[in-house]
Amino acid sequence: MKYYSTNRQAPLATLHEAVVKGLASDKGLYMPEAIKPLPKEFFDEIENLSFQEIAYRVADAFFGEDVPADVLKHIVYDTLSFDAPAVRVTDTIYSLELFHGPTLAFKDVGARFMARLLGYFIRQEGQEQVNVLVATSGDTGSAVANGFLGVEGIHVYVLYPKGKVSEIQEKQFTTLGKNITAIEVDGVFDDCQALVKSAFMDKELNAHMKLTSANSINVARFLPQAFYYFYAYAQLKKLGKADQLVICVPSGNFGNITAGLFGKYMGLPVKRFIAANNRNDIFYNYLQTGIYSPKPSVATIANAMDVGDPSNFARVLDLYKESHAAIKADISGTTYTDEQIRKTVKQTYVETGYLLDPHGACGYRALSEGLQPGEVGVFLETAHPAKFLETVEGIIGDKVEIPAKLQEFMKGTKQSVPMTKEFADFKQYLLGQ
Repeated sequence: MKYYSTNRQAPLATLHEAVVKGLASDKGLYMPEAIKPLPKEFFDEIENLSFQEIAYRVADAFFGEDVPADVLKHIVYDTLSFDAPAVRVTDTIYSLELFHGPTLAFKDVGARFMARLLGYFIRQEGQEQVNVLVATSGDTGSAVANGFLGVEGIHVYVLYPKGKVSEIQEKQFTTLGKNITAIEVDGVFDDCQALVKSAFMDKELNAHMKLTSANSINVARFLPQAFYYFYAYAQLKKLGKADQLVICVPSGNFGNITAGLFGKYMGLPVKRFIAANNRNDIFYNYLQTGIYSPKPSVATIANAMDVGDPSNFARVLDLYKESHAAIKADISGTTYTDEQIRKTVKQTYVETGYLLDPHGACGYRALSEGLQPGEVGVFLETAHPAKFLETVEGIIGDKVEIPAKLQEFMKGTKQSVPMTKEFADFKQYLLGQ
């Protein structure tokens, strides 16, 4: 399979090149030349398959031409060493719990898959060290850092906005050491993302060190996220509730929902998608107006969605051939204030006993307000509520149990490199490595 750039100015790339480069030379995002539909028989029997079996079939459609079957199967099965159950919240709304992996966030799936695939390519070629640059607004950093921890031939630099991630999130990537370096940027997430993109485009830096990205701009990070959409459908089909399935995705950089849209193109029977935003409502406004107007991100209690210029919007546009009408036909949008998010967490907890994190709360609220008769909704519960401990405990007025995995991270000592948001400073630092 060849991969083209959304900007159409770069040469076609192999999967190997697309994964190792991360970003195309024309600053575009890589897209597969073809999206293969899965056969009807797969969907006929899907409810009888395990998460790993489903994921392997989907992965084979994406990567089967480029990775030997036994290697790909091992990567998939090793990645998915945990479940992603669809848990009932009400009769018509289910939570797809994506927080059962090592760092208790949905990004464990994409990050673990990418770490293993990139490791395979490096071993295959006997290449020199690859340096992974990743910007995080919260959960990406911990998932990528833990996914790549100890992987030979790879060093990870995690850039995060100072004071704008939760303490638990920060501990998950600043306490690891080994081949993981945390860089604390005096700015917002968009500044971190801009530093990463500028680094990729800098010829001197790229001559000095081999760079790639583990943000959802990398095809090996975002495509595997399609796995759990198929698994959600399988679980709802088993319950006899998948005929009019609506999936709601709390959305920030839009890699997650883009993976779901790829699933739909492969034949996944989803009636429609909802992109739930916090106050960073750039995509919501695009749906209303047809005009994409990025703007500086605003800090909210759903911090992983605090993105003012979603990278993967370029992929959504490309997928739908830039048709606003076609995008609107498949995706609707919502936007919520911190006050509305708090109210949703509290009310849902009181009425159903289910504890949402601030991101999942946006997804649940969108479904509770927007489901039509006959529809059943699944929202992506993207992280464990304990990752936002102070916020969630303050909302519900009750203690939140901290899972053992998180407690272990909290014992570590923070190690980070302070950095301004100026690219010249970041470049100088990397040239010294």
